[in-house]
Amino acid sequence: MNSKTEKLEMNMHALFLSFTVVLFSVLATSASAAEPRLLGTHGDWSAYSFLENGNKVCYMASEPQKAEGNYTRRDKIYALVTHRPAEKTKDVFSYITGYPYKPGSEVTIKANGRSFKLFTQDDTAWTPDSKTDSSLSVAIRKGSSMVVKGTSKRGTLTTDTFSLKGSGKAYDAITRECGL
Repeated sequence: MNSKTEKLEMNMHALFLSFTVVLFSVLATSASAAEPRLLGTHGDWSAYSFLENGNKVCYMASEPQKAEGNYTRRDKIYALVTHRPAEKTKDVFSYITGYPYKPGSEVTIKANGRSFKLFTQDDTAWTPDSKTDSSLSVAIRKGSSMVVKGTSKRGTLTTDTFSLKGSGKAYDAITRECGL
């Protein structure tokens, strides 16, 4: 073989190896988190499950009935309660607000006559601990509405109002699906 042919073969081999590495990376990434599967819609809440790194994750989600604030643009808004049995966590509440929060700000939630304070990072708010997650989860299941107030990084105050209709049944669906 001449050196031109050897060089061409080496380049083709390197290209093939690169393609194979990229293909396996894409397949491995897509296999680590599957698309959520709808378990059911219950009133204003929907229940889902999916596999993440081979472990089942179950969550319920809702969007607000009313989103108020003096803003020009805002992305989708979601309240979620998530179970991750493999990590031994359940009732983890998270709130995606559709805008970046003011750094260091808090979010307040009122549900079923109780008030909760959440910490913020970027566009998401969480409760400070698992005890608060559990208490908020109960308030969501037992209440009829939930009001969430936050402040954007531009100083815009927002108030989002959720219906809690169906939240108890959505919670039962994710709890059953995750075997809790």
